[in-house]
Amino acid sequence: MNPRSIALKQGSPLRAFLTPRWLFTTLLVLLAAMVMVRLGIWQLDRLEQRRARNALIQQAMGLPPLDLNQANPSDWNTAIYRDAIVTGKYDFSSEVVLRNQVWENRPGFHLLTPLLIEGRTQAVIVDRGWIPLEDGDPSKRTKYAEEGSITVRGRLMPSQQTRSLGGAVDAPRGRLDAWNWIDLPRLSQQMNVPIAPLYLITAPLNGQSLPARSLPEPDLSEGPHMGYALQWFSFAFIFLAGYPFYVRKHLRSSPS
Repeated sequence: MNPRSIALKQGSPLRAFLTPRWLFTTLLVLLAAMVMVRLGIWQLDRLEQRRARNALIQQAMGLPPLDLNQANPSDWNTAIYRDAIVTGKYDFSSEVVLRNQVWENRPGFHLLTPLLIEGRTQAVIVDRGWIPLEDGDPSKRTKYAEEGSITVRGRLMPSQQTRSLGGAVDAPRGRLDAWNWIDLPRLSQQMNVPIAPLYLITAPLNGQSLPARSLPEPDLSEGPHMGYALQWFSFAFIFLAGYPFYVRKHLRSSPS
């Protein structure tokens, strides 16, 4: 009898392993490990994207303020988190408010007002800061109006996207006065002129109490992606390294 016949004789561990049940289980383990490795690689890709984003933000924050009255359309593409300066007039007829804003533990709104850029046929949405909840009605917001030509300094920010899961959602159509997100494409539907692809958060002014203003600091951390990647790679290793021991133990304990 040749060695192959001996190895595959009835009741041998190898023969028991070469059954549809064990072959199918092995295939599932290999597929699971492949998926885990792919998820780990995906997290590493996310990490590189995060690092590239952080580098762009740091570069933008190190640049001199962008003059929006002189800016070219291409300048907007790389201006996220860049300081900016603009001169124009506010269009209070199109002003709206942003819900669920807090200042020193007090609930309120942020004023979102389009500023008609001087010398341009375009406006930029300006986040003028926080006001108390009781002043959110349009008739009460008039006391915060800044009339005439004005020069505004602040930081450019990207449009916010409505979260697909959880959180309040703004109606896709119709005119809204109170918003949950600064969704610029959606806001543009009710503006009198075209609006810029970024919005401007105003810098704090000395001696001004309301609207209350602060510039957000970007999150430049690398996030949890490296930790997630290591977890997925560890799971794949456990599956691949532990499976042979499991099979061996199971076959040894099985009746001949």
